[in-house]
Amino acid sequence: MLWIATCPHETVDVLASELHSIGIDEQTKLYRGVMFECDLEKAYRAHLLLRTASRIQRVVTKFDLSDLSMLQTALKNINWPEWLRSHRPFIVRPTLADPEAQKLSEETIINSVVQSIQKSKFEKSPPKFDPEADNPITIVLFIRGGSCVLGIDTAGRALHKRGWRTTGHPAVLKETLAATILLLAGYNGDEPLLDPMCGSGTIPIEAAYIALNKAPLIHRGKDDFALEHLAGFDRALWRRVSDQLRAQKKSSLKEPIHASDIKAEFVEVARASALRARVEKYINFSVKAFADLEPPAPSGLLIANLPYGERIGSGIIDQLYREVGQVIKQRFSKWRVALLVPSAAPIHLLALKPTKEISLLNGSLPVKLLILER
Repeated sequence: MLWIATCPHETVDVLASELHSIGIDEQTKLYRGVMFECDLEKAYRAHLLLRTASRIQRVVTKFDLSDLSMLQTALKNINWPEWLRSHRPFIVRPTLADPEAQKLSEETIINSVVQSIQKSKFEKSPPKFDPEADNPITIVLFIRGGSCVLGIDTAGRALHKRGWRTTGHPAVLKETLAATILLLAGYNGDEPLLDPMCGSGTIPIEAAYIALNKAPLIHRGKDDFALEHLAGFDRALWRRVSDQLRAQKKSSLKEPIHASDIKAEFVEVARASALRARVEKYINFSVKAFADLEPPAPSGLLIANLPYGERIGSGIIDQLYREVGQVIKQRFSKWRVALLVPSAAPIHLLALKPTKEISLLNGSLPVKLLILER
């Protein structure tokens, strides 16, 4: 079986490493994703275990595509009842990724796929094409360089939506990005972790999942993944894989996780989200200004998503960056440090010498992960 896990292009290597850790070695790195081959059991594990993937799709077919007649020929060879169920509505989402592909008509591509499905011989009536449906099955076509990969989205909701997020913070960090920076920083739970600007709590919560060996998507409800609504879904295997992953969760942390913020209301938001994520008891929350920080252990990993100028005012940002650099140099000289900062921020005011600078995107904002190894 052939699958594609998608992610921001700058994190493809992190995603590939995650797939290797699951035992999936047949891989091809793509633009903004990784194509991989595995059996159904490992694919189910990937849906529950991947921390940095945005979505996953099952590949139905690959073919050359330079005109619509080639698309219609390829569609005739697809036995849609092997993939879709009659009762589940669907949509079609083409991505025309280069100028040559953009010469094709997106509307005609969609109509061709819809007609192909409606002409297929289902035991009952064919599934309905319904762009207004709640949680439809999504058929995706990625067309680039004269070729097309046609697949079916098996994630449903985007995989960063773990199911535990609460409201109350103006600028949350996406769960997949938090997991990415933790993995890039080499965090595995073997050292104390401190997030002194925890905000909505995304970093310490994702850290707790990593340290506990807890599958990040394990709490999504029954029928929440699109793959559960496709033909050929093996409910017994899915349940068995889920139970195995639950059993592999550790009962305690090897080293503590500390999270603090200067604003008490943010700490309460983070605590509420951690409670929904079922890891609140593993995280030591407190209200504290960065200037008042003291190391909770002789060494460990300090990791923080520094505030952006538009959120706190450009007049304060310079002072903050100087303060952060001074506190780290004076009190955390034996700690490893990972700071997520905007690329346009006054990084020089930190007066720190990172051993690594990794370019990432936080939404559409270019950011850098600064890593200081000790």
